[in-house]
Amino acid sequence: MCGIVGIVGGVAATSNGAFAIRRMADMIRHRGPDGDGVWTDAEAGIALSQRRLAIIDLSSAGAQPMISHSGRYVIVFNGEIYNHVEMRTLLDREFDAHAWRGHSDTEVFLAAIEEVGVRKALEIAVGMFAFGLWDRRERTLVLGRDRLGEKPLYYGRIGKAFVFASEPKAFHPLPDWRREIDRDALALLMRHNYIPAPYSIYRGIRKLRPGHFLVFSDHMREPRVESYWNAREVAEQGQRGPFHGSPEEAVDELERHLRRALEGQMIADVPLGAFLSGGIDSSAIVAVMQSISPRPVQTFTIGFSETAYNEADHARQVARHLGTNHTELYLSDRDALDVVPQLPGIYCEPFSDSSQIPTFLVSKLARSSVTVALSGDGGDELFSGYTRYALADAFWNKLSRIPIGLRRVSASLATLPSPDLYNNVASGIMPLLPQRLRRQRVGDKIHKAASVLSLRTVNDVYRRLCSHWEPTEIMLNAVEPPTIMTGLEALPASPSNVERMMYIDMMSYLPDDILVKVDRAAMAVSLETRVPLLDHRLVSFALSLPLSILRAGGQTKWPLKQLLYRHVPRALVERPKMGFGVPIDAWLRGALRDWAEALLDERRLRDDGFFQPDVIRRAWFEHLSGHRNNQYLLWDVLMFQSWREAQQGATTAVAA
Repeated sequence: MCGIVGIVGGVAATSNGAFAIRRMADMIRHRGPDGDGVWTDAEAGIALSQRRLAIIDLSSAGAQPMISHSGRYVIVFNGEIYNHVEMRTLLDREFDAHAWRGHSDTEVFLAAIEEVGVRKALEIAVGMFAFGLWDRRERTLVLGRDRLGEKPLYYGRIGKAFVFASEPKAFHPLPDWRREIDRDALALLMRHNYIPAPYSIYRGIRKLRPGHFLVFSDHMREPRVESYWNAREVAEQGQRGPFHGSPEEAVDELERHLRRALEGQMIADVPLGAFLSGGIDSSAIVAVMQSISPRPVQTFTIGFSETAYNEADHARQVARHLGTNHTELYLSDRDALDVVPQLPGIYCEPFSDSSQIPTFLVSKLARSSVTVALSGDGGDELFSGYTRYALADAFWNKLSRIPIGLRRVSASLATLPSPDLYNNVASGIMPLLPQRLRRQRVGDKIHKAASVLSLRTVNDVYRRLCSHWEPTEIMLNAVEPPTIMTGLEALPASPSNVERMMYIDMMSYLPDDILVKVDRAAMAVSLETRVPLLDHRLVSFALSLPLSILRAGGQTKWPLKQLLYRHVPRALVERPKMGFGVPIDAWLRGALRDWAEALLDERRLRDDGFFQPDVIRRAWFEHLSGHRNNQYLLWDVLMFQSWREAQQGATTAVAA
């Protein structure tokens, strides 16, 4: 696990290239505190650097940038190739024996590129990674990212240079870096609480999408981007050739896949452990880990005094049953609140999934004992764990029975009166009604309900269900760009609405929210995280399971639960699902109120020119009064405002 940066052209073609690239790398030192390396070729106009977090082969033989045996390629690599031992054996068998310098996975991956090319090397590699590869003979740069998007990679043009980095804060030292906010990307943040790839908060900077690689040379106006792993094809292949065994055989196969993934991911030359919340996903990971490990697995949990947010008791019981070496730490509100000012620095783009706070805290706890921690993320997306799937499906089935023409006419009639007119009429009627029937801002609710009537597909319904703000309500001078929900790419021809929604989440919410949250929080404390459920072979298997198995007996995540019950008594883990959260709603009315009020000041919002101040102020007053819980809406705006404040005024709005 590391931080990587690179420059093609611009300053890299001068004598200042080494100085510039080192300053860039130092901006992401937290991703690799164990060492650094620089490689430059001013004549070719290329500079590469890496900050190293040493995990495999701690010797100098694992240092980067790394030059291939022939000298043709130079690589900076972030992540892990879990099957590097098998790849090394294959290379020795199929090609002339290599004079291996060490036992790092990067050296093996680089040798595979040299022997079979970039695409083939990517196709045979099992792992999580992002890398930059310079071909000295062809003078081309190749960037690549793992299949599911565990590791980040940003790229774009700054001045005359083409640049890339693990985090965009690495671009800050470059003199031509203007840091202009992309209003359209900000609109996506307001809708989703994250900015999905390929967009970024900065104009002109993109994220390489999962499962893709990019080729660039200095004579190209735009880089060429290609996929080497197509999730849609994998999903459709799973539908054409679904798993035909019994549900019990599916559980056997799932355990085989998970065991194989863990055997690769439990290899490290440094201490390794796992997050344990006591929920289904993390408990299943730890249970299989412990069945493999000859010694107690180190597990980590944080607890909160608020019962609604605390899973520490459940995690302790699971750890005791499995015999892990368990560490738990109970945190006060003050401990969590102290993280809030750090968030703009931890998340290099504005990011407003509030579970970022406990994720950072459990990462910090784990880092006190280990350098690598395994996580249970991915279970809900792969095994149909979210209740919203069934909710959206049921709603659409009812809505779609009404002809679209009738729905549109009804919506038009309902929105003829303005929201204010409805509200004025309702203000005279509400005092006459029983308290339980009284409602606030009736007009807004009628207009929102009318907008739902006009939805044309189940994808539209799901997008609305997953949305925070409607950008048109809050944003100024922004056009929401296409995403996977709105036509960025074709979706698989799924046999059911639920499977379509699962796919959408796997390609958007999972990489752009869940994995971003974990990567940034963990790397802020120099902790490597690994996600065994996202081994692409396991993912392919999961995509072949029919809903009749995924939701057998009306249960969500049935195969994963049955696997867990083989190791842990059902009574220890069978309970309603809890979110990994903190009481943002109460904090905004209490300890965070002054902080929030300053960031949501009406004059400040108006002067900034990004948002409709009256809409935000209304949501703020509704929340303070207790009439509505607007924590998610407000947190989106607050995380942008605090992130922008941390930019110290250097970020400017893009002219509309």
